[in-house]
Amino acid sequence: MAKRLIPALNRVLVEKIVPPSKTSAGILLPEKTSKLNSAKVVAVGPGDRDKNGNVIPVTFKEGEEVLLPEYGGTEVKLGDKVPFI
Repeated sequence: MAKRLIPALNRVLVEKIVPPSKTSAGILLPEKTSKLNSAKVVAVGPGDRDKNGNVIPVTFKEGEEVLLPEYGGTEVKLGDKVPFI
């Protein structure tokens, strides 16, 4: 049975991108390049509502790459993958 996580309101579900530690030619990359907090958007909520009840859509779309704050988000473990909200 497949589990699916659906974000509510203006929340975004992202999966962290792990940068490679080695290039295709075999050159080892320094550890500073692995600290970049980039992620791929997996799911997007429908959006939040304003005072009049109109839906304000989220500006992100599934498949886009985004940068994460260093200490932001909530870690969620779903199977063997660790997405973030």
